[in-house]
Amino acid sequence: MFLLAECETFWQMILCCGVLGGVTGAMLTTTSLAVVAHWFKARRGLAQGIAMMGSSTGGLSIPLILRSTFPKYGYAWSLRILGFMFLGCFVIGNILMKARIPPTPAAKKKAIISLSIFGDLRFSLFTISVFGFEVVLFGGLGILPTYATLSTNYPADTGFYLISVLNGVSCLGRILPGYLADKIGRFNTLLIMIIFTLVVMLVLWLPLGDRSLPAIYAFAALFGFGTGSWMALTPACVGQLCRAEEFGRYYGSMYFIASLATLVCIPISGELVQTVGPQPMVAFFCAVLALSLISFVFSRWACLGRRWIVKAVI
Repeated sequence: MFLLAECETFWQMILCCGVLGGVTGAMLTTTSLAVVAHWFKARRGLAQGIAMMGSSTGGLSIPLILRSTFPKYGYAWSLRILGFMFLGCFVIGNILMKARIPPTPAAKKKAIISLSIFGDLRFSLFTISVFGFEVVLFGGLGILPTYATLSTNYPADTGFYLISVLNGVSCLGRILPGYLADKIGRFNTLLIMIIFTLVVMLVLWLPLGDRSLPAIYAFAALFGFGTGSWMALTPACVGQLCRAEEFGRYYGSMYFIASLATLVCIPISGELVQTVGPQPMVAFFCAVLALSLISFVFSRWACLGRRWIVKAVI
């Protein structure tokens, strides 16, 4: 963040925010969630949800901070203020975090990205589902401000407030389903939340998103709740597919594949909304999420020994 404040050209921003920020952000997320997986098992869904609240809190507060600091302090000092905030959080986090399970000599010899773990049908199908989650989540999140701006029915600042509403309600989506997941099963809860989000997209976003202001705000809130649960429950589900000491390698390998979706989702959604219109773009996201739902159902089927058991707690 401090380097980003010194950037003056676009290529410098790409290196600082895209390359350096992408690598370090991924390392922070993976290691932090791995620590949570080390310490919790029975209540891992709730614990992961609480931990993931940090990202939605940041998504809510950072735009508000920048909206206030940009006019007063300019670009450079606005980013430095964020940098000092992050520094304080990282200092506290590094003091408080502690791994419960030390790495074994055998684990140290294993590859960082292990393609052999994709031989597990449960994990492979789940990775396909998460790839679809990333397309829908980051595609929708990235295109919502543009989507609102293109509509002549909405005020100019609608896009900004939509993102704030989405991130604010996302906090609840990480806590409540996480608590429920420890009761009825992590896979079961995530399945319910995928269906819930798909229904919200089909009922609110697809027919009413570009013509009704109350509908788009309702969609942003419910979409934030649904996608927030994905972010919280995904690591909890990964924890059921591996031992606690293997969580970092499994989670990192999965997101090595799934994060490729972020390279294509925003350009695709931007091209769709400009060339064919808002509704076909939303229909595309609905289709992607429906395919992710199918893959996830089969992942759950594989977890149950390739049997169809509806009432199993998993």
